[in-house]
Parts: sequence; C-alpha cells; structure tokens
Amino acid sequence: MLSLRNLCRKNPNSLYLASIFSRSFSLTSQNPSPIFEEPSTAYYDNLINAAGKNNDFKTLHHLLIKRYDDGFFTTKKTFEFITSESNSSIADIFRTLASLDEGFCRKMAFDSLIHRLCKLNRTDEALKIVGQIVSSGFEINAVSFHPILNSFTRKKKMDGAWKVLEFMREIGIKPDLTAYNYVLTAFCFNGELTSAADLLTRMVEEEGLGADARTYDALVLGTCRSGNLEGALMLLRRMEDDGVPMLYSTPVHVITAMLRKGNYAQAVEFVKCYVGRDKCFDEECFGILGFRLVNRGRVEEAILVLEEMVKRGLEISAPKLRDFYELNVKNKL
Repeated sequence: MLSLRNLCRKNPNSLYLASIFSRSFSLTSQNPSPIFEEPSTAYYDNLINAAGKNNDFKTLHHLLIKRYDDGFFTTKKTFEFITSESNSSIADIFRTLASLDEGFCRKMAFDSLIHRLCKLNRTDEALKIVGQIVSSGFEINAVSFHPILNSFTRKKKMDGAWKVLEFMREIGIKPDLTAYNYVLTAFCFNGELTSAADLLTRMVEEEGLGADARTYDALVLGTCRSGNLEGALMLLRRMEDDGVPMLYSTPVHVITAMLRKGNYAQAVEFVKCYVGRDKCFDEECFGILGFRLVNRGRVEEAILVLEEMVKRGLEISAPKLRDFYELNVKNKL
C-alpha cells in the first residue's frame, strides 16, 4: 500500500493550496515562479519551512497531511526551519505532529523531526521527543532511534549509545541490525576490537542477526586499523562467499592500511583483483589509490594505476590525478 502512495496522485486541491500559500508567504524572489507549481517533495518542504518560520502551526499541520495524501513523504529537509538559533517551539511542533492522522503520516513526521534535532546536535531534545512519543502511545520503531545512535557514536559517546539500546529494549523495541552497526562501527573506528567482538557475538548469538555490508565494512575497518591486513582480506573473502555486496568505503580501508605500511605494489595488485564488477566502484578504487600514490610521490606505481584505468576505460576525474596523467602517461600510450 505504501508503494502506491509513491505514484503521487494528483489532487485538484493542490493547485488551490499553491495559490493560497503563494499569497500568504514570501517564498520566492522578486521574480516569483508561477502560482500553480507542480507539487513535489521540495515544493512541500518549502511551504512547510515557510509556515514553520512564521510559527503557523495550523498551516504546518495541514501541509503535513496534504503532502502525505498527495503521496510525498517527509524528508531530512522538512523541518529545516528549526535551526540552532531558532525560536521555534519544539513543544508546539510536538503538539502539531501529535494531532496528525494516526499511522505512517504521523510516524514519518516524528522521525524527520528527530533527525533534524540530531543534525543540530540537539540530541537531548530528540530523546525527549522519543520519550513523549512513547508516553503518548504513538507508533515508534528502531528506525526512529537511528539518528540518535548515529549522533552518539559519531561523538564517541558510547555510554550514551548503550543507554539508548537499553532503553529500546525496555520499551519493547528490538534493536535492528542498523542500530547495532552504528555502535559496532564506532568500536572498530576507535580501535576497541574486544568490545567490537563482544558486540558481534551478542548480535549473532543473542539477537539472531546476520551481517550486512555495513557490518563487514566496520569489521574490515577495525582489522585494518589494528594492522591486521590478513584478517581484513579474510573478511573480504568471507563477504564474497556470503554474497554480501561491498560498500565503496570497504576496499578503501584496505588500501589505506597497505599504503600506511608502505606496501605500494601490493595495494595496486589488491585493487586490480577487486575491481571489474561495477564501473563506478572501479573508478572509485583506482582513483583513490592513484591520487594517494601521487601525493606520496610514488610515480612508478601511480603510472601503473593510470595505465590500468585507461585500459579499462575508466574516467580520471580528480584534477590533480588528471594533471599527473597529462604529464606522465598520456603521451606514452
């Protein structure tokens, strides 16, 4: 049913709505766009942010319902009128969202609000919103907690992240794989491999969760940062065996570790072995390796990388790498 809403049903009232709000708010420059603007996600975000800046919560309520009826979901830009210096009342916004229709309309609006508050580093307010949602008996799930966990782990506030996971379990919400991946990635990035291993055991044995691309990415990152290249390569082979697609960042962890150890030729061979699946993926791997080799003054290896890129028909997009190609490779091919 939700996918049907993405077909974006056109509603005649949308044109009437556009006319009203074009007159009500100064949304455009001196050369305004036509009144009858085609509804879109950006269209509704602009109207909602205009209403929010004016503290017009009645209009905000109407727009949130109207956009959902027209098949447009809220986004990370929906509540951009809330800023670090904003005077917008979070209490008034909460009351507005609380009065929305029960179901996904209200759920996604609260999720967007939580995301916005976390983006502004107002995590305590986001947690307060979560508490109010729970106490009000409104729908909430693990997805609602993702921005909060992301905020805590990015700031290396692991105690806060654990408390969020514990709170989720207390209110009957089972942390999903994405929630655990945020914490696992933070442990691996910080070099806390024992904690990462304990968490992985808990994910698999207690929660019955598998491993996705981000799980493997975190583990490869952790092993590379510890200097265990063989362990990282074993993880990559396990990914292939399990049929898990590789994130663009995953081979970069290995490249970084190899270059850090001065294994330049090995890095070139590694990239040659792990490309050939996707052109964009290949351009990313070869491009990053070539750029870093140039920065390190490894001319011979950088030339090998660029020659391989040309042979495979890959684009050399980085300006510095392109200049190196023009001077050292182009006339020799």
